[in-house]
Amino acid sequence: APGVTGKDVILHIIGMIGVDGALYKAMEFTGSAIATMPMDERLSISNMAIEAGGKAGLIPVDDVTRAYMDGRVERPYTAYYSDEDAEFAQVIEIDAADIVPTVAFPHLPSNTRPVAEARDVKIDQAVIGSCTNGRLDDMRQAAAVLKGRTVHSDVRCIVIPATQQVYQQCIAEGLMDIFINAHCAVSTPTCGPCLGGYMGILAAGERAIATTNRNFVGRMGDPTSEVYLSSPAVAAASAVLGHIGLPEDLEPVACAAE
Repeated sequence: APGVTGKDVILHIIGMIGVDGALYKAMEFTGSAIATMPMDERLSISNMAIEAGGKAGLIPVDDVTRAYMDGRVERPYTAYYSDEDAEFAQVIEIDAADIVPTVAFPHLPSNTRPVAEARDVKIDQAVIGSCTNGRLDDMRQAAAVLKGRTVHSDVRCIVIPATQQVYQQCIAEGLMDIFINAHCAVSTPTCGPCLGGYMGILAAGERAIATTNRNFVGRMGDPTSEVYLSSPAVAAASAVLGHIGLPEDLEPVACAAE
């Protein structure tokens, strides 16, 4: 479906099998939908395998993987694949066309619903970044939504690139200007609010939408606060709307007269 990202795919899967659905198992993700995903979105999927109890989230090596490794790895490496006659504990087949933009409600990553069913949830904060969705593609998705718009007056929007390299790439591509002009607070790479550390701790009763990986009770601050998990585009759109929503819910950006 339009607007579906790797984050939506993994939230959909965790919603199907539960937070213990792959307990102490390795999860392998294959298929045509995975094959067309850029590396950044694949990394989000592998990142959240643990939220289903998995010990590893594996995606077969292909040209996308090799292109990502090129220039990053100096030593020779070996690619490993599942045996053709490998036996799996369970095989789940999913039609990717059935997946829609998804949000995980408090207080488990498995408590998933379509974003379209969450539009009445007002938010106080949006967090875009983290180890789950802080890579360059994630930043680009958020910037595409925020460009020419400003964050809702009742919302704090915090953008946290995952690494210094991503931070520099955001500067080089002008993404930081978009975030700042949209009235976001931009941080250097840090776990920050994701684990209730600092820079975005939620007060009593506050709600946040976040591109992070966990939304347990008290995860981002006060035990009465709530965290909703989503993709970067949905988090960015929600920051502008003041409630959870989709990019298509936004008013079109006015074009400057030529």
